[in-house]
Amino acid sequence: MASVFEELREFFPLKSETPRAWTQVALSNMNAFMIDHAFCERKASAHAMKLLMSNPDKPDFCEAMIQLSIEELEHFHQVFRIMKSRGIALRGDAKDPYVNALMDLCRDGSEHDRFLDRILVFGIVEARGCERFGLIGEDSPDAELREFYSGLARAEAKHFGIFQRYARQYCAPDVVARRMDELLTAEAEIVSRLPWRASLH
Repeated sequence: MASVFEELREFFPLKSETPRAWTQVALSNMNAFMIDHAFCERKASAHAMKLLMSNPDKPDFCEAMIQLSIEELEHFHQVFRIMKSRGIALRGDAKDPYVNALMDLCRDGSEHDRFLDRILVFGIVEARGCERFGLIGEDSPDAELREFYSGLARAEAKHFGIFQRYARQYCAPDVVARRMDELLTAEAEIVSRLPWRASLH
């Protein structure tokens, strides 16, 4: 059976594939994984709102970010409900070394560069989430979690597409393609050096 990475390759051009061995690390402590997942969804919702507030001159983009923020918050609610039913408590915020390393790649030059880098980085984060949720959805022995994470994988693929669409709407396609390639190369290197944990990233 093809992995979700293979099935959805047309939607995102990640340059490295998460090994199946990572999935076993995540599945070995799904309580910790879901706690981290909830944190990631809450932060994703907040990041969408931050992008909205920093780009008030792009009303259609703002509309998309409002909808994205709502969807990410709903995902947070969904994983929270599963955690609650299993007696798993939320935790406070924790640093995400993967997202922080990607954010360090964002340029602080012109407004154009800042906008492009941030929406491309958030799109890459969604793409990696899509892949890894898909792996959990395929390999989990828990029927409820298989269904839940397989559905989330498809949602994350859609979110990646949103960021790609607006990058190309506001920036020249050749500029977007070149910068995307640079960021994807860097993302693959970041992923290769991070230790595997029972966490999304």
